[in-house]
Amino acid sequence: MVSFEFCDFNNPTHLNALTGLLNHYMEDPMGDHPPLNKLQQLRLVDDLNEHPTAEVLFVLSDDKIAGMTVSFVNYSTFNLKHYLYIHDVIVLKEFRGKGLGKALIAKLINISEERGYCKLTLEVREDNQNARQLYQSLGFRDCEPRMYFWTRKL
Repeated sequence: MVSFEFCDFNNPTHLNALTGLLNHYMEDPMGDHPPLNKLQQLRLVDDLNEHPTAEVLFVLSDDKIAGMTVSFVNYSTFNLKHYLYIHDVIVLKEFRGKGLGKALIAKLINISEERGYCKLTLEVREDNQNARQLYQSLGFRDCEPRMYFWTRKL
C-alpha cells in the first residue's frame, strides 16, 4: 500500500528519514556529492523547517518511508499565480522500479492542481534517462523556447 505524509519537523522519525534519504541521493551517481555530516544534517533540518515555502513529502510503502520530494513554492509574475519547484526526488534503491517516484510526482501534481498553482517545474540531469522518462510520462517537457539552467557558485 502506498501513502504520503508531509514532513513533521517535530517528528524524529521524519527527520532521520529526511537526512537519510538525502544522503542516499547524494551518494548515488546522480547525486554525485559527499554525504552530509551530523552537523550539516542538523543545519539542513533547521533551514528547511524555517524556510517559508519548503515542503518535504514522503512516500510510504507498507508504512515504511521509501522516498521523498523536497519542493519550494514559488511565484510566477507572468501568470500571477504560485507554482511548485520540485528540487529533489529520491527513492531508496530497494524501492526503485515499483512506481513510487511516479506516485510522488503525481501526488505533487494533484496537490498543485488543488491549490490552484499554474505549473510545476524541476531540473533533471541530461544523463539521467530514468528520471527523464518518468517526468516525460507525467507530462513534463522542455520549455518552448528551451531554457538553460545556469549556476554561479559562490
